[in-house]
Amino acid sequence: MAEIVPFLEKYDMKKLYLLCLIFLVGCGPVKVQYDYDSQAQFTNYSSYNFAANLDTGLGDLDQRRLLETVNQVLQSRGFTLSEDPDLILDVYSNIYQDPNQGSVGFGVGGTGGDVAGGVSVGVPLNMGQLQREIIFELIDARQGRILWQAVSRDQFNEGSSPEKRKERFRVIAIRVFEGFPPGHQK
Repeated sequence: MAEIVPFLEKYDMKKLYLLCLIFLVGCGPVKVQYDYDSQAQFTNYSSYNFAANLDTGLGDLDQRRLLETVNQVLQSRGFTLSEDPDLILDVYSNIYQDPNQGSVGFGVGGTGGDVAGGVSVGVPLNMGQLQREIIFELIDARQGRILWQAVSRDQFNEGSSPEKRKERFRVIAIRVFEGFPPGHQK
């Protein structure tokens, strides 16, 4: 214990807490792929609202958690929620089972003179994990065309507590909107 105290004194406790939180929440990475209209002038857009017929495919509580964090992230980037928006944000999701992640092969073989033979069996390492895909589309409110899309993929744990779900959605929203507008980095 005496060796740990000097180590902890070197680091700000907030940074240590954040590191632990990222470690606990980040049990699986959030992967994001982006696509966008390269002709769009993203500097012309400053306001957004959610699609009127928004059907995220999430439960009501998870949808509220996700939309609250998306609002916070977009507003921190200078965008405003508006009744007459420049952009419409549509969000939808899918949950699927990832196929087995691999197997281990066991084999038995032998030779006898000029004759050889063998048997091999593959044993699955693990069952597939539940994966969640959340698609975010920003649509030009006047022209109705998609300008930007992000597809996030992460491991999904149905048994997560409300706090862990909220934090996971926060991580997803931050990762997703790192790529918006295109060319803008943290």
